Amino acid sequence: MYHANKIIPGLVIFGLLMTFPFWFNIGSAAYSTPELVLPEDHEFCVESVEYMRAEHMSMLNEWRDAYVRDGYGEYQSMLTGQMYPMSLTKTCMNCHNNKEEFCDRCHASVSVDPYCWDCHIEPQGVE
Repeated sequence: MYHANKIIPGLVIFGLLMTFPFWFNIGSAAYSTPELVLPEDHEFCVESVEYMRAEHMSMLNEWRDAYVRDGYGEYQSMLTGQMYPMSLTKTCMNCHNNKEEFCDRCHASVSVDPYCWDCHIEPQGVE
């Protein structure tokens, strides 16, 4: 075998680098879904829970663009058919009024730092 003294160590180093994320995380705790404090006086969101978990950021971006750029102000729910204002403040924060107990728990667990609060005022929670 030509250059075996270079190829075999190169393959070993390549294998170690490619598998590093797997063996580095051996023994670390598995991800667990954070416990959220849900509103008591509302039974459902503008869309289903599964949809909101997967698509809420896309929905908020679409709302922002539709409201600011195109002038649309209402959203029709696919779940109920009801119309809602396209507003983080007037719609979302009516139910999720405590940022620490709702937004921050999920975003911190997945290491996401949303920029919503660069423009919007943080909800302080119900006192």
